[in-house]
Amino acid sequence: MSEAGDNLPDGRGVGSERAGGLPDVVRRVGIYLGAGLVIFLLGFVPMWLRSRDNANQRDAARRELRVSQMQNTLASAAVDAQRGEYEPARQAASDFFTALREQVDGVAAEGVALTQTQREALRPLHAQRDEVITLLARSDPAASARLLDIFVAFRKAVSSVPPEGKRE
Repeated sequence: MSEAGDNLPDGRGVGSERAGGLPDVVRRVGIYLGAGLVIFLLGFVPMWLRSRDNANQRDAARRELRVSQMQNTLASAAVDAQRGEYEPARQAASDFFTALREQVDGVAAEGVALTQTQREALRPLHAQRDEVITLLARSDPAASARLLDIFVAFRKAVSSVPPEGKRE
């Protein structure tokens, strides 16, 4: 006869196998691991979805910020030119046209903030770059009117933004 510690109350020995062929200990570990995985996923999936939504909102805010910065730079150039401060106006206009070229060509390091429709509408503005910069370098008062026209055209092109979900 065996010692009392070798058998379980149901008559099975310690470490015995069930009909499935796996020891009870291995089955229990598998069940615990499976339950742990389910609990982990119940916490992970909602957080991952929330994180993805927050990243999308952040990216949308960055796009809007880039467009606003471009508009502010152009407005600054127009105001400086109107006040007769042509060198700061030239520098701001140059910065605007550089940012516009990156956005229209789709090579901006921080990503493209404009839709395809906006880029097509803004392409003609970049053609005026050399003429506007030359007018500002010569301190020509006509540069002020040209910058204001460019500002109005830029604002009109970027204000036609489709809703966020329908971005092109």
